[in-house]
Amino acid sequence: MLSRAADVLSNGVRRYLPDAFVIAVAMTLFVMVIGLIMNINQPMMIFKSWGDGFWKYLAFTMQMVLVLMTGMVLAAVPFIKRGLEALASWPKTPRQAYVMTFLVSALAYYINWGLAVVVGAIFAKEVGKRNKNVHFPLLVAAAYAPTTLYTAGFSSSIGLTIATPDHFLAKEIGVIPTSETIFSTGTILIFLVLLVTMPIFIALMSPNRDIKSYRPLGEFTNNETAATAEVASTPAEKFENSPILGILMGGVGLIYIIYEFANGKDLDLNIINITFLSAGLFFHRSLANFAKAFKESASAISPIILQFPFYAGIIAILGSSGMGKAIIDTMSSIASAESFSVFTYWTAGLVNILAPSGGGQWALQGPLQIPAGMQLGVNPASIAMAVGWGDAWTNLIQPFWALPILSVVGLTIRDIMGYCALLSVWVGVVTSILIYFLY
Repeated sequence: MLSRAADVLSNGVRRYLPDAFVIAVAMTLFVMVIGLIMNINQPMMIFKSWGDGFWKYLAFTMQMVLVLMTGMVLAAVPFIKRGLEALASWPKTPRQAYVMTFLVSALAYYINWGLAVVVGAIFAKEVGKRNKNVHFPLLVAAAYAPTTLYTAGFSSSIGLTIATPDHFLAKEIGVIPTSETIFSTGTILIFLVLLVTMPIFIALMSPNRDIKSYRPLGEFTNNETAATAEVASTPAEKFENSPILGILMGGVGLIYIIYEFANGKDLDLNIINITFLSAGLFFHRSLANFAKAFKESASAISPIILQFPFYAGIIAILGSSGMGKAIIDTMSSIASAESFSVFTYWTAGLVNILAPSGGGQWALQGPLQIPAGMQLGVNPASIAMAVGWGDAWTNLIQPFWALPILSVVGLTIRDIMGYCALLSVWVGVVTSILIYFLY
């Protein structure tokens, strides 16, 4: 029954859901129109906030571009590629493939969501290559689905923010240690329940017909192409293909990383990027081979460069127009002390569809949600984690965070959205119940 429902929904989505860029533009115009209606006497404020906010995430966009490109280049190193191939050969049936892909990606998401973007995409590709009976869109959905779990992991943006001294809500709630958020009993139980039930749900969606198997798209022709130097004939070519510069430069980066971690540096996007970059330089050895692999990976990043600024503009409009505040206030006004965390979860899920950024969403929602909850006697740590779970929940149906993995595997949002939408219903119901009793 679940498989038939997934087929119907997936086919409908493929037929009627537009491209992710069209969704970004349509959502921008929708939010802008609502903002103009709410601020009929200040129309230029809305246009200005959009324009000012449009470039707000340029640094983040570049970070995501480098995460993908350096991760793909590192994965093209022959011995790493062979290791991924060996691991990807373990699943023998389609359902085993879906479950294993989910679990590998979930582990990566728990460590760091930026790392998981690359790990999940590359592992899904390798599994898809080796099992032609696997429905590749569902396999990619399985690799992307653990995005709902990142809020309980080491890179939880909200959990880490409120554990940082002098964070922007420190006067209201103080510094809340991760033992009360990421590592609390409630958060761990929600994480474990989803970790067990989600892959089962995904496996039950496995189609029995119209299997769309993996098709290679713009990748290296064989395992050695990216890392085997061409025959060098001139002094310049010999210099370009020498392993010395790659090893030295990669070594410099690795020394820096070791030093940073030894001095208490946390794992973040910049550290991931310099780790991937340095390891790629070191193991590809020659700069010519590294540059060739880097160029090969460039085709995957255009959707990110194009679409991320539009979502930054949307977030700016939500804040300046009062729309975000109106959504949050409405939900908070009908909640009781017992149901406040659940309403916070639902509110965060709704806001995330319009403003898909954990940090940006907390900056918008936290100052409004925290005082309202504390007036009812709700623990601020529970409110914060409810926002985090809500943010992660609707990532399943928000194209923004799917863009990196889709860019790597060569699919579009309509290929996986049907499966993600059905899975989001399960996640929403289960998490709502657990939050009600645990938070």
